Amino acid sequence: MVLTIITLLITIVFFIWGRIRSDIVAMMALMVLTASGVLTTQEALSGFSSPIVLMMVGLFIVGGAILQTGLAQSVGNSIARLSGGNETRAFVLVMLATAVIGAFVSNTGTVAIMMPIIMSMAATSNIRASRLLMPVAFAGSLGGMLTLIGTPPNLVISETLQRAGFKPLGFFSFFPTGVIVIVIGVLVLLPLSLWLIKKADGKKRRKGQSLSALAKQYHLTEKIYKYHVGKEARELNGMRVKELDLQRRYGLTLLEIRSERKRAFGKVIDQHMAWADSVISHGDILFFYGDQAGMQRLAADYRLQNLRSSHLDFYDIGISEIVILPTSRLIGTRIKDSRLREDYALNILGIRRDEERITEDLGAHRLHNGDILLVQGKWDAIIQMNQENENWVALGRPDMKAAKVIFDYKSPVAAIIMLLMVLTMVFDFIPIAPVTAVLMASLFVILTGCFRSVDAAYKTINWESVVLIGAMMPMSTALEKTGVSQMVSETLVNSLGAFGPYALLAGIYFTTSLLTMFISNTATAVLMAPIALVAAQQVGVSPYAFLFAVTLGASMCFASPFSTPPNALVMKAGNYTFMDYVRVGLPLQLIIGIVMTFVLPLLFPF
Repeated sequence: MVLTIITLLITIVFFIWGRIRSDIVAMMALMVLTASGVLTTQEALSGFSSPIVLMMVGLFIVGGAILQTGLAQSVGNSIARLSGGNETRAFVLVMLATAVIGAFVSNTGTVAIMMPIIMSMAATSNIRASRLLMPVAFAGSLGGMLTLIGTPPNLVISETLQRAGFKPLGFFSFFPTGVIVIVIGVLVLLPLSLWLIKKADGKKRRKGQSLSALAKQYHLTEKIYKYHVGKEARELNGMRVKELDLQRRYGLTLLEIRSERKRAFGKVIDQHMAWADSVISHGDILFFYGDQAGMQRLAADYRLQNLRSSHLDFYDIGISEIVILPTSRLIGTRIKDSRLREDYALNILGIRRDEERITEDLGAHRLHNGDILLVQGKWDAIIQMNQENENWVALGRPDMKAAKVIFDYKSPVAAIIMLLMVLTMVFDFIPIAPVTAVLMASLFVILTGCFRSVDAAYKTINWESVVLIGAMMPMSTALEKTGVSQMVSETLVNSLGAFGPYALLAGIYFTTSLLTMFISNTATAVLMAPIALVAAQQVGVSPYAFLFAVTLGASMCFASPFSTPPNALVMKAGNYTFMDYVRVGLPLQLIIGIVMTFVLPLLFPF
C-alpha cells in the first residue's frame, strides 16, 4: 500500500510540475508498479487493450474527419449568420452550437473550430471576441456531458460500472445531466462574461494567408475559366491537349482536368494536371487560364459549356510561393527554359518582384535573385519541390497548407457515417458494441476519402492522450489491490458519511474537481471512479450518482487556464489573465457542484 501511495503522489507531483510529458510520467509509474510486483504484466498491459482506449483512438479519427470535411465548421458558420450582429444572441447561439458540436467532437477540436468563427464575427460586427472566447472554451466541456463519447471521463465511469457488474451506461444516458449543466452554464456565464468585455480584445495576430487569398493576390480568379465537356463537344472528346495548341491559337493555358463521379459513398473528385499528352474525355471539367477573348473563341469552336465560375479548389492540386535564392541556377534563365514543369511537374502562374505581380507573357521573363514565383502542381510535387534547398525556398509549409484543405464535397459522407455511428450506439437492439461502432466508423471515413491519406487520419490521433489513458487505467487496479481505494473511500465515508449521502456525494465531486486542477481530467476520473464506487457501496446506495459526480468534477474544471486544453487555447486570443478564469470559472464550477449534488439523486436515485 505504501509503495502504491508514494508512486501515486510522485506521479501527481510530476503531472503538476509539467516538465515531463504526462504520458511518459504515466508509463514510468506503470513500470514502477509492475517491476515491484504490485501489478502483474497482464494487469499492467490491460489498459492498452481496454475498449475505452480503442474507442478513443477511433473517436480521434472520426472527429478528425468531421473537421477535415468542414462539416463542423459549416454548422458554426450558420450560427454566425443567425446571430445577426446581436452580442447576446450570438453568445447564446455560440454557446449552444459549441455544446452540440462538443457532444461528438473533442472539446479541444470543438474550440479550435469555433475560435476563427468568433474572431471573424468580431472583425465584421460589434460583437466582442473577449466576451465569447472563454465561455466557448467552457461550453466545449459542458457539451461533452451530453453523450457517452463527449468526454473521456464519461467512458471511464461507464467502464468502471460495467467491470463492477452494473448495467453499462447508454449513449444518451448523460443527456439529462448535460442539458442541465448547459442551462446552468448559459445562465451563469451570460452575466459573468460581462466582466470579460472590460479587457481589450487581443491584438490581431497575422494569420497564415489562405490559398484563395493567395490566388486573388495574383489576380488568378480574373483569368480563370471553368468549362464542361458536354455531349455537344464531340470533337474534343478523346483529343490530346497538345493538339489544341492552346497558347499559340488562343493565348490560354489548361491548368486542370477534373473528373467528378457519383459513387455509393458520395461524390468522387479527381484533379489532374494538364500535360501535353493528357486526353480530354466527355464529362471532364476544364480549368483554363489566360485571355478572355481567346477563351470565348475556344468555347465557340468546340462547343464547351461555360460553368461561370472562377473558383479554384485545392483538393489534389495546390499552389505555393517559392523564393529564388542567390545561389540558384535559375537566375538569368527564362521561365520557359526553367524546366520546372519537366523536372518537378509544376506550372508557374506568376512572378512577384518587389511590389509588382507579373502574370502576362511569363515564358519570356528572366528570373532574378529574390523573385517569388507562384507555382501550381500536385500537392505531392509541391512538397517534394520544397525539399530542394539550393535553388529556392518555399514560403510557408506546403505540407501544412495541404493538410488544412477542406474536402467539403465529402461532408455529407462524414455526416452520414457519424449519424450511423451514433444510432448504432444509441439503440441497444443493434447487436454492435459501442467500441466496434466507433472503430467501424473510423475505418469508413478513411475508406470513403474523408482524409487525404491514411497518414493524415493517423495524425489526428493524440497518442499522448491514448498512452496516458492506457498507462493510468492499471493504476486503479493497483489502488484496489493494495486497499488504497478502500482506505480513501472509508475516510470520505467516515468524515462525510454521517452527514448523509448528499454530503458524501458533494465530497466526491469537489475532491475530483480539486484533483483536476492539477492532473488531466481523464487521469483524475480513472483514479476517482473506483473510490466513488467503493464509497457508494459502503454506505449502501446506488453508485450511479457518485460516478456521475466523478465525471462532472473531472470535466467541469474552469477555475484555471491550465486545467483543460481549451481553457489554455483561448487565453492568448482573449487576452485573459489567470484571475479572469478564477472570477468567471470558479463561480460556475461551484454552482454546478452545488446544484448537481441535489439533482443527481433525482436522476439516479440512491
